[in-house]
Amino acid sequence: MQRLQLAPNYEISRVIHGGWQLASGHCTTRSKDPVADLVAFADAGITTFDCADIYTGVEELIGHFRKRYRDLRGEQALARIKVHTKFVPHSDILPRISKSYVERVIDLSLRRLNQERLDLIQLHWWEYQDPRWLEAALWLDDLRRTGKIDKIGGTNFDTYHMLEILNAGVPLTSMQVQYSLLDRRPARRMAAAAIEYGIPLLCSGTMAGGFLGDRWLGAPEPTDQLENLSLVKYKRIIDDVGGWDLFQALLTMLRQIADRHGTDIATVASAAMLERPGVAAVIIGARDRSHLASNAAISSLVLTAEDVDLIAELLAEARQLEGDLYGPERDGHNGDSTGKW
Repeated sequence: MQRLQLAPNYEISRVIHGGWQLASGHCTTRSKDPVADLVAFADAGITTFDCADIYTGVEELIGHFRKRYRDLRGEQALARIKVHTKFVPHSDILPRISKSYVERVIDLSLRRLNQERLDLIQLHWWEYQDPRWLEAALWLDDLRRTGKIDKIGGTNFDTYHMLEILNAGVPLTSMQVQYSLLDRRPARRMAAAAIEYGIPLLCSGTMAGGFLGDRWLGAPEPTDQLENLSLVKYKRIIDDVGGWDLFQALLTMLRQIADRHGTDIATVASAAMLERPGVAAVIIGARDRSHLASNAAISSLVLTAEDVDLIAELLAEARQLEGDLYGPERDGHNGDSTGKW
């Protein structure tokens, strides 16, 4: 497993275990022992875990994992575990959010995660027209200064607002973004800014909600209701970048690359993002350890120059999505209100 210094004295695995699929209400098939699954990921070298205060039950689960991992592997091994959580205030609270509210939520995450100090808190903000997003970032920085938070990052901010937070003096360590072979919006502005200002990107959605996988190769275009909002969103992205035929051409080409490397489409799609400028790590959603071997293999897969050229040539035929990051998703709250993505 490749490892990377995200900041001085702060090392992460370049493949991050994403916990959103473990949230109650989303995860319909639960592992018999999800804590043991997390132990297996850590033992395989995936020692960085992503969650959020709104992922119901996930912070508590990771807190139980941390206790068990310390008991099994010791304090030195536990020190390698990094937990990246998110502060995601509900849209209703944004106009009246206060510093005391922010601190209460951070204290709750600390208790759930069984930590004295959060490793990395990632700020998410639904509505930019509610102007306290900058105050919220500054309040998180105050909590960093008091020792409740080690590092501050953002999630799903566009480039302009990311730079405004940075210019206000908040030392951003990272920015989590949607970034995949289908959704290449970060390449337009965010990646260059991330490199210029030293804010590495942590990429979610590299498998496009599961669409960038062998399951969909040769499959007819779905006409029935898709099983979750993530698939609905990425199907709309597929439509916008060129449609089902172009998508199938991409899967066919990725399958050919995968055959040469003895792996699968999803692994190639995620490994390709690790090669992109400004990218520090990819976040892989996992309900259990059933795909652990392929997840761990992402960081060791080295694409050849020919592989990279083939991907670039095919994507040159695709349309670019409009705008900066997370615009339609923010307007529609992931498609659950306006019908946008």
